[in-house]
Amino acid sequence: MDPARGGRLAGAVVRVEVGHGSAELVADADRPSAWTLLIDGTAQSHVDLADPTHLEFEYVRRTGHLLDALDPAPPAPLRVLHLGGGAWTLPRYVAATRPGSAQRVVELDGALVDLVRARLPADGLGLDVHVADARAGLTEVPPGSCDVVLLDVYAGARIPAHLTSVEFLQQVARVLRPGGCYAANLADGTGARTLQPRRTPLDFARGQAANAVAVFPEVAVVAAPDVLHGRRFGNVVLVAGGGDDHELPLDEVARRVAADPFPARVEPGEAFAATAAVVTDKTAVPSPRPPRGLFGQ
Repeated sequence: MDPARGGRLAGAVVRVEVGHGSAELVADADRPSAWTLLIDGTAQSHVDLADPTHLEFEYVRRTGHLLDALDPAPPAPLRVLHLGGGAWTLPRYVAATRPGSAQRVVELDGALVDLVRARLPADGLGLDVHVADARAGLTEVPPGSCDVVLLDVYAGARIPAHLTSVEFLQQVARVLRPGGCYAANLADGTGARTLQPRRTPLDFARGQAANAVAVFPEVAVVAAPDVLHGRRFGNVVLVAGGGDDHELPLDEVARRVAADPFPARVEPGEAFAATAAVVTDKTAVPSPRPPRGLFGQ
């Protein structure tokens, strides 16, 4: 393989300054065609160029289960909007598992897009990649034009505040078809570094669930039990959508994530949100910083 186009020597590391930090592509010692993308030391994506159906990160695998369960047999094409690009792990997965899908990727960092195109090529997948802020890019999408919207945007290991409000979710709902699905990768839990007084574990994630309950007919969260119980910091996948006689396949997702090597659980969004207040543009804050040493921080 050409080292400039995804091939490498064992243990290879590629370091490049991108628009919003320092990017590293680190070769996977166990998978000859795989790389991990890190931004400022935080692992952002894992891609196996020879097997795009391999999803290394737990939360990404859980999102993959959701995508598979939306229309399990036969796997029909989907219209997917990806807010946040990383190394395009899930766009590659959708292209492999649902050929013919129409996919748009919105990524703020143009230098990162150039790096991924050059080093981790996705030739022939038909990805429509736009360099733009996720919320600004969302406003350019026609109403009702997406089956799925996926959010995975982090800056300095935190979700920017303008992507955490109920107004943002109302824009997401606008671009989804009736019965469409939204999923977001959140990070929260015990040990988070924050200046907010009297914060308890999962306050941020519960607020995001409250936003979704205010906008969508069906809401759930997917995470490992110890994260859901607030015993450690980790990823929480927020799932929302449904309505118009289109139920989210939450029972099927629950079966699939329970059978993973690192099992997870599906919890109803309204119960998870509990008494959390809806977050508006005026009250929104970035997601909490992870504990030191986690995610490479």
